[in-house]
Amino acid sequence: MNSTILSMGIKLLVPLFVIFSLFLLFRGHNAPGGGFVGGLVFSIAFSLYTLNYGVKRTKEKYKIRPLKLIAWGLLMAVLSGLIPLFAGESFLTGLWHDEITIPVLGKPGTPILFDIGVYLLVAGTILSLIFTLWEE
Repeated sequence: MNSTILSMGIKLLVPLFVIFSLFLLFRGHNAPGGGFVGGLVFSIAFSLYTLNYGVKRTKEKYKIRPLKLIAWGLLMAVLSGLIPLFAGESFLTGLWHDEITIPVLGKPGTPILFDIGVYLLVAGTILSLIFTLWEE
């Protein structure tokens, strides 16, 4: 396709979408948003790039491997559920570290690991779908 207007806009939009997706991910830890919505916004950034430049150029420039994102997302989501088992709790019970407070996140714990896993899983799944549909 290679639209001139989209080409110029993508230079600004891709970083903005990625930053906004991270904002949604970390905001959703304590408020509406989260891993699902953040992963969708992340995949939109690279979907626009793919729309304009194609799958091959997108993969070359950004080194995106959707299956690796899916694998890492599943691993993080499962680990967030297994950590409580080692602490004598039920699977996927939320555990927080009370002594540490991170300015944006609050107290770190297993729920943010789960959100990051969902973020990676959704981003990888949508990008895999987009890349498959756009491959020549």
